[in-house]
Amino acid sequence: MSFFLGQRWISDSESDQGLGTVVAVEGRFVTILFTATGESRQYAMQEAPLTRVIFNVGDTVPSHEGFSVLISEVKESNNLYTYIGTRTDTAEPIALKEMLLDHFIKFNKPHDRLLNGQFDRLDWYQLRKNSLSQQFNQQQSELTGLTGGRVSLIPHQLYIAEEVGKRFAPRVLLADEVGLGKTIEAGLIIHQQLVSGRAQRVLIAVPESLMHQWLVEMLRRFNLKFSIFDEERCQQFGEDENPFSSEQLVLVNLDFLANSPEQFENIASEDWDLMVVDEAHHLAWSQDNPSIEYQCIEILAEHIPGVLLLTATPDQLGHESHFARLRLLDPNRFYNYQEFIKEEEQYGDVADAANSILSGDNLNDEQQNALTNLLSESDISASISCLNSYTISDEDKEQTRKELLSQLLDRHGTGRILFRNSRNTIKGFPERKLLATELELPEQYEEEIQKYIVSDDDEVLLTSAKSKLIFTPECLYHLDHQQQQWVDFDPRVEFLIDLLNENRQEKVLVICAQAQTAKDLEEALRVKEGIRAAVFHEGMSIFERDKAAAYFAQEEESAQVLLCSEIGSEGRNFQFAHHLVLFDLPRNPDLLEQRIGRLDRIGQTETIKLHVPYFANSPQSLLLNWYKEGMNAFEQTCVTARAIYEEFGTAIMQTALQGLWHQQAISNIISASHDLHVKLKTELEHGRDKLLEIHSSGQGKAEAIVADIEELDNKPDLAQYMFSVFDVFGLEQDDKADNSIALHPSEHMLSANFPNLPEDGATVTFDRNTALTNENYQLLTWDHPMVRGSMDLILSDEIGNSSIGILKNPALPVGTFFIECIFTFEAMAPSELQLGRYLPTTPIRVLLDKNGNNLSAKVGESVLDNQLSPVKKQTGMQLIKALKGMIPALVEKAEGFATQDVSQLQQQALTSMTTALNEEHARLSALAAINPNVRQSELDFIMHQQQELTHFINNAQTKFEAIRLIVVSN
Repeated sequence: MSFFLGQRWISDSESDQGLGTVVAVEGRFVTILFTATGESRQYAMQEAPLTRVIFNVGDTVPSHEGFSVLISEVKESNNLYTYIGTRTDTAEPIALKEMLLDHFIKFNKPHDRLLNGQFDRLDWYQLRKNSLSQQFNQQQSELTGLTGGRVSLIPHQLYIAEEVGKRFAPRVLLADEVGLGKTIEAGLIIHQQLVSGRAQRVLIAVPESLMHQWLVEMLRRFNLKFSIFDEERCQQFGEDENPFSSEQLVLVNLDFLANSPEQFENIASEDWDLMVVDEAHHLAWSQDNPSIEYQCIEILAEHIPGVLLLTATPDQLGHESHFARLRLLDPNRFYNYQEFIKEEEQYGDVADAANSILSGDNLNDEQQNALTNLLSESDISASISCLNSYTISDEDKEQTRKELLSQLLDRHGTGRILFRNSRNTIKGFPERKLLATELELPEQYEEEIQKYIVSDDDEVLLTSAKSKLIFTPECLYHLDHQQQQWVDFDPRVEFLIDLLNENRQEKVLVICAQAQTAKDLEEALRVKEGIRAAVFHEGMSIFERDKAAAYFAQEEESAQVLLCSEIGSEGRNFQFAHHLVLFDLPRNPDLLEQRIGRLDRIGQTETIKLHVPYFANSPQSLLLNWYKEGMNAFEQTCVTARAIYEEFGTAIMQTALQGLWHQQAISNIISASHDLHVKLKTELEHGRDKLLEIHSSGQGKAEAIVADIEELDNKPDLAQYMFSVFDVFGLEQDDKADNSIALHPSEHMLSANFPNLPEDGATVTFDRNTALTNENYQLLTWDHPMVRGSMDLILSDEIGNSSIGILKNPALPVGTFFIECIFTFEAMAPSELQLGRYLPTTPIRVLLDKNGNNLSAKVGESVLDNQLSPVKKQTGMQLIKALKGMIPALVEKAEGFATQDVSQLQQQALTSMTTALNEEHARLSALAAINPNVRQSELDFIMHQQQELTHFINNAQTKFEAIRLIVVSN
């Protein structure tokens, strides 16, 4: 390379610096000043990553004064160029010296970069081409937004997420029973709405006790970084600032909404796309006296388009409150409680009709008439004849049943606004086995408990925060004996050691109420028996908890036991373990169910063994008897637990503080609890809307979604694509034994900020089961922000858009050359319109020989890719110099070929879009005439979508994405 003062060069590695000027040449070094950024660089001349900028006749170049010049002649003098031509604005003749060129010139168009000697490696070009292909596939995928969660593929959850998540501004009540995954369903819906662009801003309101669980679930399962807002955080902003303008994804607690009028006004003044409210049964309502929480949510729901309400017990606070929650979702539809009751009375007829279809038997006259009346807008006589025929195949009958049932579910009931699954309809839950072990109450504990319960009168003790410690005697003992170790005399410690030694090959989860108990147990197990244990409690950071959970989950060199405080019962999934030790029993049966729910999940492969070491004639034995005899809460999911606790929880506490712990003392409470349990359970069973459960479970559609996701999970395409991304961007990769890869930033990364990669690195996996077992691993799917971010980074930059390859093919004369051009046909539209479903960004490949013949149909991409080898920089520059005069004309021809199929692509997109949206509008219009749960805004949005999409498709354009020069060599 030869450098002279005043010459203009561009950096190959830092093209965003703009046009540089040679300002010093000293010995073996050259200094380049990049005026656009004000920075200078010194390079060794021999290996300088620089390209000389020389323009040609016919080019239009900008001057630093803002006007442009169309070049008609190029003169060289003293190694500097002068461009002779005319100004494009005034048509005046002008001579523009190269030193006066615009400093901000960047060569990012593919052919401009190639002609100026800026070409990338072949693997960069291949990655760009692959990115375009994968983008095309993903934009059309029906699974977009559904695959990205670190969740098990549970049919009813995925069906609800798909059914609700694809709607415009969904407004629904998710009311699955405890343990069926409402939080997962809500997360999937939120994720799908965000990924698809239907929502940008989301507000989640939950009780204070669930804030951490939601924060962790959204981050760990869906890679959604919500920000918690409370009074302290809001005070960090200025008086004129709205704190809630600073974040897109916000998490608040319901008490904060109700008790902070100023901040509630700030929230209400913001534009949100979706609001999620958990534990919605706390929103108490009566016509004359709605709660403050209800009024707050009602105000927000009036102007937030999408609303998800979550509750496991929709009827628990009364049927009127259930109506009030539906009223939040659609006040026009649910305007009168009496009308709602009348409508519900008709659901029995619909459910009976559904059951007659599902039974598989021939339909009698009464059933035929009922179905005909319910589906009077359609002629179903042929379907009824099919079901009653003896000559029709079972397969055809089954298909007819599905079609009839689909019509019935679509047109009647609250199925579009309310989803409720129960364990009666969802299979796959394990059995539970209670293994209670009675132990003698140590004298030390008995003395402390007796001393406490006589320390004050019952009413004072009942309101004392210390009262709960009588159920955790080690904590009560620790208050007065901090130098003495309770683990030295507590028989539960030896019980736990024996259990672990008897089950050395089994994972054991231990949950206790207090963090200190868990920490003391870990030390005792380690010191006494050398047992490997992990601890998990609220005093640890999220990272530390993940690390502990991973230590417990891994198969080799792992902890046999995980010792959790109560926080371990929130949100975590440890279904790979089958032994649960309840070191103490919580006062609230809902907490007991939460604890058991860490193992009692769909997908649990074995019977869950519930080990309960309890002290005879103690507060713990009182709770054991109440849970076991009063509500069968150990071996069955207790759907009545909250109501029973609210009715008898205070009485149980009073009895415990009186020292009346034997079973006879609470026989009346146990008997009354049992009677209420049976009564409420019978009412819930009788009140179950079977039609709703049939609809909520998906009836075959759910299984199809699972099968599609499993098929996508098993394809190697994503792993192959991301490995090429990691290689090109220069990430350090360390393969681990459990289907995972440890990624770390390196000093030679192509981009300093690789998407979603922390400074200390991350461990990723493409295997869903591995990710579910190791919560500190990231599950890479096409929806993951690392994958989507990488693709966006590649396609929004110039990475790989210009390249050169050497083709060694004896059948072709040396010196023969081709250019391969990649174009895209695309339209820009707001993301909520879902344009990609009908007109995805479509790659168009054109391969030209030197005569301008298009060979793309004859020469396949993969065949060509496999025959090419890279070219050295100096050789590449020589090839460009030799062919520079012919390339622009060939590029122009390639553009002509690329536009030939554009009108056909446009027409296909318009036809596909019009057909799909007309069908959906017709279906919803027919449905709206029968089922008022279809909102007019949904119909209006379809019409608006169709009009907007027509406009954007008609204005779609081609874009030049990449060019590759291919030269035959020996």
